[in-house]
Amino acid sequence: MTTSTESLPKSVAPLHGFIPSLEGMRAFASIGIIVTHVAFQTGAANSPVMGRIWGRFDLAVALFFALSGFLLWRPHAAQARGMGRAQPIGRYLWSRAVRILPAYWVVVTLVLLFLPNTGSSWRVWAANLSLTQVFVPLTLTEGMTQMWSLSVEVAFYLLLPFLGLALAGLRGDRARFRIPVVATVAAISLCWAFVPVSTPEAIHHDNWLPGYFPWFAAGMLLAEYTTSPRTWLHRLASRRLLMAAIALVAFALSVTPIAGPEGLVRPEPWQFEVKIVLGALLAFALLAPLVLADGPRRVLEHPVTLALGRWSYGIFIWHLVILAMVFPVFGIIPFSGHFLLVLVVTVALSIPVAAASYALIEEPMRVWLRRR
Repeated sequence: MTTSTESLPKSVAPLHGFIPSLEGMRAFASIGIIVTHVAFQTGAANSPVMGRIWGRFDLAVALFFALSGFLLWRPHAAQARGMGRAQPIGRYLWSRAVRILPAYWVVVTLVLLFLPNTGSSWRVWAANLSLTQVFVPLTLTEGMTQMWSLSVEVAFYLLLPFLGLALAGLRGDRARFRIPVVATVAAISLCWAFVPVSTPEAIHHDNWLPGYFPWFAAGMLLAEYTTSPRTWLHRLASRRLLMAAIALVAFALSVTPIAGPEGLVRPEPWQFEVKIVLGALLAFALLAPLVLADGPRRVLEHPVTLALGRWSYGIFIWHLVILAMVFPVFGIIPFSGHFLLVLVVTVALSIPVAAASYALIEEPMRVWLRRR
């Protein structure tokens, strides 16, 4: 027996298609990424009080991963309950490649050709063009160090069809087991940082997909709940202030030593996993009201916010290139302060560059490649 769409709460997000508020949330996540990188490169992340807060804006990555988990898993969750069909694997992989690779390859080419101190060895080129930087030592280079997360995200893209096949038997009445299965896999993945994995020097296995799977799973679980009958979680998600408080508490805990030391000092495995748990909770609490409950979302669905969300991928891939240029143009020495100035200028320049990237590269290439 399949679940009828009539049995679903009216407040859930659409099972297919565009959700404006999620696009708006993507805009805020992209700005959060800029904040944490500017804080690090200006030295603001080393300040005694605010440093940890600015540095922990890196949890915006958790939002990006959870958004991917939700949007890409939603068709599988709907299919399991007889509410549609997921894309064929070939078409799905092609759509992912068309979405991310054209603009990304332009960034890689320009950075490696023209930005100083990036290296020009064939390994750097190969690793960056293939998005395998997290596996190849010393290939995360200036202007593109943020791409480690895109490498992890691409690994999730490749894994997702196999996850869909693994859970394909949980359909109809058995679809109720999908939520505990996804949650269990996410919980098991929390052991990843403790697993002794031999890696080359400067490569850390906790930066691979298994280490961050709970962040994707937060979105996958929300996708399952959007296709399930109304539960206590739907009622909880409708209490916006409570969900905001949960997200705030998760963020506040993440800036304490239990989620790792300041800066780029490597955390202990247990600290890494605490950060992962808090990031998953933060992302879940922020996204649940948007997909499980009704209500006005004026800020997230404002035309300006939606435009920034549409350009968020460009903001992400271009902002470190912009940041690398801001320092010499303004005569600022890295790690010497001027956090607010560098932040404002970087955001102000990244947005039009991202808009141009979308209009001139991303959208035209997506249209052209999809036709072929």
